[in-house]
Amino acid sequence: MSSTTSLLTTAILLLLLSDASAGGYNYREALDKSLLFFEAQRSGKLPAVHRVPWRGDSGLRDGFGEGVDLVGGYYDSGDHVKFGLPMAYAVTMLAWGVVEFEKEILAAGQLDHALDAIRWGTDYFLKAHNQPDILWVQVGDGDTDHLCWERAEDMDTPRTAYKIDCDHPGSEVAAETAAALAAATVAFKPYDSEYSDLLILHARQLFTFADTYRGRYDNSVQSVRKYYPSSTGYSDELLWAAAWLFEATNDKYYLNYVAKNAAFLGGTGWAVTEFSWDNKYAGLQLLLTKVLNNGDGESHSGVLKQYKAKAEYFLCACLQKNNGGDNVDMTPGGLLYFQEWQNLQYVSSAAFLMVVYSHHLTMENAILTCPGGQVTPGFILNFAQSQADYILGENPKSMSYLVGYGDNYPTHVHHRGASILSIHALPEKVGCIDGFDNWYANKKSNPNIIEGALVGGPNSNDEFYDERDMYEQNEASVGGNAPLVGLFAVLDSLATSPDTVKNKTKSHPKPNGEPPVKFIHAITNTWTHQGKQYYRHVVTVKNTGTLAISYLELKIEGLTGPLWGLSATHEQKIYELPSWLKQVEAGSKFEFVYIQGGQQAKVSLVRYTEAT
Repeated sequence: MSSTTSLLTTAILLLLLSDASAGGYNYREALDKSLLFFEAQRSGKLPAVHRVPWRGDSGLRDGFGEGVDLVGGYYDSGDHVKFGLPMAYAVTMLAWGVVEFEKEILAAGQLDHALDAIRWGTDYFLKAHNQPDILWVQVGDGDTDHLCWERAEDMDTPRTAYKIDCDHPGSEVAAETAAALAAATVAFKPYDSEYSDLLILHARQLFTFADTYRGRYDNSVQSVRKYYPSSTGYSDELLWAAAWLFEATNDKYYLNYVAKNAAFLGGTGWAVTEFSWDNKYAGLQLLLTKVLNNGDGESHSGVLKQYKAKAEYFLCACLQKNNGGDNVDMTPGGLLYFQEWQNLQYVSSAAFLMVVYSHHLTMENAILTCPGGQVTPGFILNFAQSQADYILGENPKSMSYLVGYGDNYPTHVHHRGASILSIHALPEKVGCIDGFDNWYANKKSNPNIIEGALVGGPNSNDEFYDERDMYEQNEASVGGNAPLVGLFAVLDSLATSPDTVKNKTKSHPKPNGEPPVKFIHAITNTWTHQGKQYYRHVVTVKNTGTLAISYLELKIEGLTGPLWGLSATHEQKIYELPSWLKQVEAGSKFEFVYIQGGQQAKVSLVRYTEAT
């Protein structure tokens, strides 16, 4: 067999073995599973009816050594530490999802579960805030916890509780907890007004405490520095908490606070490309943009417009519409790429902010103006959907990074409870070292599926390693999961309702005549033949418009190998839709494949015709 024939045979085999392009995604199922993850992370006495059969009661004496009841709350990720800052952020984001998209979550049949997830956190915060100027902010510590690999139900590691007070301040975590309680106040108001009133009382006290006794929490609780250090300080949390308190109370004191302290605390100075448990500026800026658009902040419109400009900088950076190097990086497969460690938690929060802002723009009949052009609400929504779809399987690995969703998802998640047989199946205690020897080091799939866990996700080249010791990629956290609730609820409403945000944006023209065709280029395999490196390239062509495309011509430059999935025309380098594909429906996509060594080919749009 000649080398050319061998290469062609290899190429055809790779093509035949590749997965077909994915169809639509079941966002309602994804929403349900994303909430189910929070039930798997519960600490304390579980309710009689709970949906994660492999979990049991745990941490039933948390805080007792310090004379306080700290039973409850959430374990942070694959370990058993209860870190106050990311837990509070997660509850804030859960509550924001309900505040913003209550109708969509209700329509999906998930409102009760969403409120339960919020309450499990807020009940714990009420216990932790047992005096006006004291907040218990951590139970357990990462160093001792990580020395053991055991189920939560078997825990025998130290459960030391850590607090902040007037002499040992922690403005970040106190303010974030205030924000969580304030956001939850709004979420619970229509359903449990007494509970809502209790939450706002504690939120006000915590904000006053955070603002009066200013200081970094990782100076007071030094054991947190290796795990959740405060790299941005507490200024963003103070403004964030005040913004949520204004949302919850309409008390002008808090609006005046964010206006008066806008410059000093960085609210109108920071232009960021990240929204996370540590950096709240983008969320704060967007939340205050809503205040401006609603007309509630007329007396501070000048400052609020500055907040809005910074919010739009973040959105434009995600949408690749800023100038030069001011955009968020993207992988070849089309995923926003913020950082190597736990990247998908930043993707989920960014996509959530996109759907929130798209909703606001639609209500205002407005568009977003970026340095790279004007952007419609529909464009923003489609971009957010592309990130959600990547998470659910539309990626070079054809893998769902939401555990339990689809047929191909991580099975070696870095999670103690998921990796060891349930206490109901194996009642005998699994010891600290036994867990490492017999379960952590075990190459078999986890015996328990931690459904709905959003793992850290692939690296900058869309590569992912489903290995238990790859915690950078294969561990989930409550902070990463929380924004998914609002995101999936919105996408579910678009998929099930004829009267959707996407439909409402039909009348907006494409910015600057932008064609409704998007290319996503990915490398899905590589091999060496006779000393030369070859690559299998998959190009996804997506119709981002509102009409079907009946004719399409593409120009492919630099193509040196075989190509499948397009038909050649009589013009050199020009290709059209294959004979079996009569048109590309609105919102749908198709793929073509080529194989070659060296650099990837350049694909560009020549012309297209939309069906009428």
